[in-house]
Amino acid sequence: MIAKAEFAGLPADFWAYVKALSEKLGYSERGKKSLKRHSTKDVQSCLTTLDLSPKPLNRPLREEFSYLTGLVAYLNYRAAVLEDAVRPRLMNREQAQSEFERLKGELDPQCTLPMNKQKGEKRHEAYLTCIVNMLTEHALGGCHFDDDPHRLITVKRDGRLLMTLSRRLDGAYPSATSPMALWELKEYYGTTTFGSRIADGIYETALDGRELADLRAREGVQVLHYLMVDDYFTWWECGRSYLCRIVDMVHEGLLDEVLFGREVVERWADIAAEWPKPTG
Repeated sequence: MIAKAEFAGLPADFWAYVKALSEKLGYSERGKKSLKRHSTKDVQSCLTTLDLSPKPLNRPLREEFSYLTGLVAYLNYRAAVLEDAVRPRLMNREQAQSEFERLKGELDPQCTLPMNKQKGEKRHEAYLTCIVNMLTEHALGGCHFDDDPHRLITVKRDGRLLMTLSRRLDGAYPSATSPMALWELKEYYGTTTFGSRIADGIYETALDGRELADLRAREGVQVLHYLMVDDYFTWWECGRSYLCRIVDMVHEGLLDEVLFGREVVERWADIAAEWPKPTG
């Protein structure tokens, strides 16, 4: 998923309204596995409960809509795209294993195929990570990439350090020093609850995105930032509100693209193949 052009590049206060309205109105229908849709009346009533004036939402946001109509359109778009495009692509552990084994047989990978951090019967290959590593290796045709940076990402120019990110990420191209592209993976096959650590991961991704946005604004350096997530139970059964926040991050410009489940298999090799070959 990339940002829908209609909702990309909108001002920061639009996203302030999106977060506040989403929290107050709720993301999902209680007792159902569907996401809420909203009307202009819903939004206006919610503003009253938040002690906010509805008048500022009459301002034009873009030529085709005001803040009010833009908010309603975005909230309903977000619900629809998650139900129609994201939900069908999320895989369970068995489906991810099948894709991993198919690609391993087809690609004969030489890259690292790490195990997950579970124990006992839950221990197996980190399927999504392995799929990403195999597809990256295949798409780059031998060009180096870092499939597990064990240090903080740094960006430098002419011997001067421009930025050190606050967190380690899961992959970098061509390396963790002055990368062209970075990616994060959040696979939770076999989990039974949506724990606080999973929720914290969403905020960490937002932090990475804001640091990279600051680098772009301050130094004119573009580093592509991708997120890949999977496991149907974790994200759809337990974490639909966090899927909404991921869609928000894409449209806020904190992620260049997010891939959900099977979309990794469909899209990642094409994305990696577009990266320019490193020079020097």
